[in-house]
Amino acid sequence: MAPKKEEPKDQVGTRTGLRRYKWEFRSSNKEFWLMGHAEVKLISVGCLLGAMAYFNATPVHPALTLLITMELFIFFFFFLINTLAIQRYLSFIMWPVSDLINDLCCFGFLVGGIVFAVNSREVMPLEYIIALGLMGVAAFFAIVDICLQRKHFGKKGPPIVPPEPKK
Repeated sequence: MAPKKEEPKDQVGTRTGLRRYKWEFRSSNKEFWLMGHAEVKLISVGCLLGAMAYFNATPVHPALTLLITMELFIFFFFFLINTLAIQRYLSFIMWPVSDLINDLCCFGFLVGGIVFAVNSREVMPLEYIIALGLMGVAAFFAIVDICLQRKHFGKKGPPIVPPEPKK
């Protein structure tokens, strides 16, 4: 039996099939978790879930519930994409740019939702104020995630290089 060829630790090398996916899964998760993106997204999801729970305790405009639900699903979508290394196989989408746009839109929607919520109520119970605060914290962490993404845009050239064509 021939000995296994030593694969480079920082590149895909000649790995194929499941071995390639396992390498990309580990590599993608290492970057996602160690650079702080995962923690920031989890804190944002926790804040949005808390805001949803507090909004359920008091009558609230359905647009606020819709806004929080929409942002939760978008956060879960990007979390799954990054955790399962799917972005490495969908190279026609520039994932750092789409994540940046998502964070900018999330910040805008949440701040707009806070302004709408404050303007639509005259009397605000404590649960309502806490929910607005949690929405504000989630908006803040969207900006923090943008700051963490600077490394994707500081280099010259495209942030994602397409894979080499097979010969």
